[in-house]
Amino acid sequence: MRAMFSTIAPRYDFITRAFSFGMDSRWKRLGVRDARLEPGARVLDLACGTGDFSRLVAGSVDGAIAVAADLTPGMLRRARERGVPRGVCADALRLPFPDATFDCVFVGYGLRNFPGLTAAVDEIRRVTKPGGRLVSLDFFLPRSAVLRKIYLGYLYLQGALWGALLHGRPRVYTYIPDSLRGFVSIEELSSLLLSNGYQSVQARAFILGGIGLHGAVNAPYGPGTTLPSGSMKRISP
Repeated sequence: MRAMFSTIAPRYDFITRAFSFGMDSRWKRLGVRDARLEPGARVLDLACGTGDFSRLVAGSVDGAIAVAADLTPGMLRRARERGVPRGVCADALRLPFPDATFDCVFVGYGLRNFPGLTAAVDEIRRVTKPGGRLVSLDFFLPRSAVLRKIYLGYLYLQGALWGALLHGRPRVYTYIPDSLRGFVSIEELSSLLLSNGYQSVQARAFILGGIGLHGAVNAPYGPGTTLPSGSMKRISP
């Protein structure tokens, strides 16, 4: 994973815009807005890429402190070049932060690539303060079987095209549909979050369900405590 993202780091911003029809920035701004951060908030930009969430938080929340974390040093270098001052090379399953460090954890296109989804969610929750938030933006499979085939075909063709044009290697960006085939649905991720200590889970679907933006609140209860029933809601963009 580190080797692959090191290869694509110089073109990462372009690719995220191309695959999202130019809407990636709007979705991320919406995620920051939905987080409702207070002045001085401490946030983690996990799987930060080139630091979009860090920059959005710094530009919209007074006194906010954003820490960018990524498995790939090349991505962190790109983030620093774009003005993100705090970065750490870290594995999402073993984050180098104490419990309850952050008011919010943002994850842009990361959960799908983590080797253990439930373990990653638990680790994210560990470093999030009680009552803090998780915001995740990622690819998902649409509900319709027909749309799934069309969407996967589109992602594969897009990936092969840009891989060939930008790197001379058609398979460079086909990791997106490859990883998506084994990922959960928007609704399944919402259920997983509720089952692992989050409440008030909301999900926005874009591109006919091909992209999902989740927001969830870390339940303010300690380990071993019986959690009350949470709420799950799918809302329109």
